[in-house]
Amino acid sequence: MDDRPAADPTDTDPTDTDPTDTDPTDTDPTDDDQSEQPELGAPGIPACDLLDLPATALPVIEDIEAGGPYDYPRNDGVHFQNREGILPDEDRDFYREFTVETPGLDHRGPRRIVTGGFEETDPEHWYFTEDHYESFCEFDPDRAEVG
Repeated sequence: MDDRPAADPTDTDPTDTDPTDTDPTDTDPTDDDQSEQPELGAPGIPACDLLDLPATALPVIEDIEAGGPYDYPRNDGVHFQNREGILPDEDRDFYREFTVETPGLDHRGPRRIVTGGFEETDPEHWYFTEDHYESFCEFDPDRAEVG
């Protein structure tokens, strides 16, 4: 038999930090769930913050969300084949790639944003590579960690 006192269903003490407390009137933020937003980073792919991307990535993100126009219309928005197999295995039309310019180069350079999803202007996944598909990180264009 359990010798602990029975829980008082009328207990609304805001200083109560019992993690098993399911009282809907409890206002203690210390026992609230963490962020409701999903964690980024597919298995083996680290998450990165929008603020850590090069400044030249931001206008590319805006162009993607607007559906273009793109700086490299023959290359941007085309389906990315994921031949390297680093990103999660998906249908062949799932990924699209976009050029992120590298200042000082007279060609497209190695930086790309690769999006994943079937909605071109509202992708489910956003990836950045600074080394032409040798490595990726996943980011959320709507969420930046400041601080």
